[in-house]
Parts: sequence; C-alpha cells; structure tokens
Amino acid sequence: MKTPGARSQWTDFNWQLVHPQPLQPLQHMALDQVLLDEVAAGRRPPTLRIWEWAAPAVVIGIFQSLKNEVDAHAAEAHGIQVVRRISGGGAMFVEPGNTITYSIYAPLSLVEGMSFKDAYAYMDDFVLQALDDAGIKAWYQPLNDITSEAGKIGGAAQARRGGAVLHHVTMAYDIDAVKMLQVLRIGREKLSDKGTTSAAKRVDPLRSQTGLSRESLIQKMIDVFRQRNGLQESTLTPTELATANRLIEEKFGTFSWISKVP
Repeated sequence: MKTPGARSQWTDFNWQLVHPQPLQPLQHMALDQVLLDEVAAGRRPPTLRIWEWAAPAVVIGIFQSLKNEVDAHAAEAHGIQVVRRISGGGAMFVEPGNTITYSIYAPLSLVEGMSFKDAYAYMDDFVLQALDDAGIKAWYQPLNDITSEAGKIGGAAQARRGGAVLHHVTMAYDIDAVKMLQVLRIGREKLSDKGTTSAAKRVDPLRSQTGLSRESLIQKMIDVFRQRNGLQESTLTPTELATANRLIEEKFGTFSWISKVP
C-alpha cells in the first residue's frame, strides 16, 4: 500500500499504449487535454501515446506569443497549420515522417515532490536508454531539452491539472532546416546567426546519428518502456475521440485560442 503523499513508481500502474493512425494537428492538441483529463478522473489507466502526423504543423506553447514565434505568411505559403497546445515550452516544427512525438499521461503522484527540472529528466529516462541502445549518446539539458554531441535532438513540455501530469516530447528524426527557419521567427534568432548550416547543426536529426528508420527508433522506445514498466496495447475510445472533436470546435480550432497570446 502506497503511503498517502508518497511518490508512485512506474510499475504501480497498468500502462496502456495508444498508437493510432495519423491524426490532424488539431486532433493531437485536443487529445492531449482529453487523455490528461481521463487519466486524472480515473477513467483511463496511465497511458503512453505515440503521435503520427497527418499534416505539417507549427505547435506553440500555451504561453507563447503567436506573432513573435511564427511567420504567418511563410506558414501559409508552405501549407503549415499553426496550433496551440495546453502545455508550456517552445515552438515545435513538425512534418509527417520527420519527427518522433509522444505523450505520457500519468497520476501526479509519479513526480510527487520533484522539481520541474528533475521531473522532466525522470519522465524521459526511458528514451535516453532507447537512444543509447540505438548508438546515440544523449542526455538531458535542463530544463527540457534532449541533446547529444551533434546537437539538440528534441524538447519536452508539461502540463499538470486535476491530479495528473501530461509530459510530451518532440524529437527531430529528420528536419527541413530551411523551411523551419522561414516559419519560426524564434528559430531565426537562435539558429541563423551563421546561416542555415548552423541551424542544421544545432537541431541535429536522429536520422544523421543512426542508421535506424524512424519506425525502428519508435519501436525501441516502446520496447524499453515495456521492459521497465509493463505496457498493454490500447486504443482511443469513441467517447475520447468525440470529446476531442468537440474541443476542436469549442476551443482548439478557434482563433481566440490560437491567438490566446497575440
């Protein structure tokens, strides 16, 4: 019996894996809220969700300024949708097949008493092992970056509500650095002081560091998670999908949400 207020262990839970077909960016945003709320309410066991993207997107954090982060004209020209998520962190540039994105939805007791710095690293430790198994020496760069000697691999974000924690990560498997710098304003400031070459080096895709396919890397991540914590196949329920669609109409697809911070 876990002592009230004590930290839970990964193996205290019956973890579920959700890895559906490619979804639209707005569906991903809404599902993060839905599944976080479902775990918080005890209607869904703690869950690992692997994202597949049906379309390119720029995903900005809940506190980020739309105009400061995104060149709207460039995004429109490239057919890239801009969406806003419920967690903090920085902007993500994603294209189908070029990123590895996942979310973990867990009771808050899993990170009870941890600092945000420690909680981020703790939630992603299984990924560092999977990358190591793939021959990539990666580590956590506080607060929320996964990096290697070749450069940044990905970034994490979290949201906590209703007694549950959402932790998600996007890692660059491959990247179109030119397009990214055209669409992300912050990318220009951080990366383009020496042109596109330095941008590509700073955000270094996993593809350049391993001979493994994207699918093989994802499978390694799943395998490590399952070996450590147990993991059962699951699916999104009709109710979860219907709730996500409603939230797209009422919240995530609205201009007021996307421009929440102008």
